Amino acid sequence: MRRRPLAPALLALPLLLPLLAACGTRTAEAGVGTAQDRAELEARAAALQTRPEHVYVTEADGFRLAEQSVGVLGDDGFSAAYTSRDGGVLTLAVERGGVDPASCADLPRTSAPAPATCEKDGPGWYRATDGAHAYVRVEDGLRIRVSADAGSVDRAVLRGAAERAHRASDAELDAVLPEPGPGGAEAPVERGDLPPEGDGAPLDDVGVSG
Repeated sequence: MRRRPLAPALLALPLLLPLLAACGTRTAEAGVGTAQDRAELEARAAALQTRPEHVYVTEADGFRLAEQSVGVLGDDGFSAAYTSRDGGVLTLAVERGGVDPASCADLPRTSAPAPATCEKDGPGWYRATDGAHAYVRVEDGLRIRVSADAGSVDRAVLRGAAERAHRASDAELDAVLPEPGPGGAEAPVERGDLPPEGDGAPLDDVGVSG
């Protein structure tokens, strides 16, 4: 019997198998975060004086995160602002606490003191004052509030941003948390508006024109 020669593809298969296996390994490893990465994120959150689980993000059409607004709220909460080109501002605030019909109207106001009205809307509450409004809900012991000026952000946009507010993933933490100061991830985040000496009050210099 005459043996048929092996096809070229079959002859090359033993050479391709190690390459295919290596490619698969690199792809899998590239998609998995390491403990070191997580530790760095936790250190960056600590430098901001908050916790990774207290960092929330949201989105709304035409709005983008104002990176300089990211900061701590209260003891270990989190706050950030999202701005639009037409001057709209959405403020996302996360802190420990709850909300109910009795406490809704007494939440910290986002504008000048004014009577507040609250109504149940979906999983949370819609809170309105003279000129400002907010959506508030509770999740895992945290009070999540998205607020805005009523004249620049309408209720539908506000509600959409509130519904999309969620705990940040590791990738979102990396994008949102400020980079560590010169002392490393454990050093406090530096603010550009603070003087290097004195009582640490923000700089608010008056220009030559007054």
